[in-house]
Amino acid sequence: MIEIPQIKHKNLGVMLSFYVFIATFAALIHINNKLATMLILKYLNTLGRYILLMGRSFARPERMRMFLKQYTKEMSALGVDSIGIVLLISFFIGAVICIQMKLNIQSPWMPRWVSGYTTREILLLEFSSSIMCLILAGKVGSNIASELGTMRVTQQIDALEIMGVNSANYLILPKILGLVTLMPFLVIFSSATGILGAYGTAYIGHILSPEDLTLGLQHSFNAWFMWMSIIKSLVFAFIIASVSSFFGYTVEGGSVEVGKASTDAVVCSSVLILFSDVFLTQLLS
Repeated sequence: MIEIPQIKHKNLGVMLSFYVFIATFAALIHINNKLATMLILKYLNTLGRYILLMGRSFARPERMRMFLKQYTKEMSALGVDSIGIVLLISFFIGAVICIQMKLNIQSPWMPRWVSGYTTREILLLEFSSSIMCLILAGKVGSNIASELGTMRVTQQIDALEIMGVNSANYLILPKILGLVTLMPFLVIFSSATGILGAYGTAYIGHILSPEDLTLGLQHSFNAWFMWMSIIKSLVFAFIIASVSSFFGYTVEGGSVEVGKASTDAVVCSSVLILFSDVFLTQLLS
């Protein structure tokens, strides 16, 4: 007589616990749905503002002479000034890739030129385009975002708008076209310097003979890989310049927000480069 109510009471506790769990789970799903909806709306709002800003930026320049002057200036600031860091990084990365391929892939069952072959493929297919653009997203992207952000918080952009100037076209379009113009040359310089770094390990480090390295670099060369790397770099250059310009142009607040906008520009550019790299590799291969 006493055990039955205890069993019923225990079953009632289990049922109550189960209902509490279901209610909590449903509440979490409801909250997560609200958060997901808010995030989606936020991202769609940002995407819409980005598209509208790009529409203003790609309008016909009002004064072509002033536009060409700004275009030349941005090519020098964004592209030419980046050649040094591109050559430095590419040289040492090419040397490291050659050493790693020789030490970890080479075996008596493989041809001696396989290290040079794999070094060339890595440099052409991924490093000179994707990895180098990720590095430039940190250098060039933060530069663009901080420059435009500073102009926004100091009301220089507002002054241009008051004078009747299309500030987006005047400030953003030369940056995008300047970086897109010079990015293929940076890719070519990066590939050539990486190969020089591989030869440096052959002549100085004596990791492998220069003849084997040359044979590997020439083995089954596909010229389309170079074109594919250039095409990918054009897309990546547009992403870096346009996204960084958007975050800098639309900043609100003071100097703290300018720094935050620079960080957001680099992060967002890097993520978009990685996503587009997967898509372009599948599309162009």
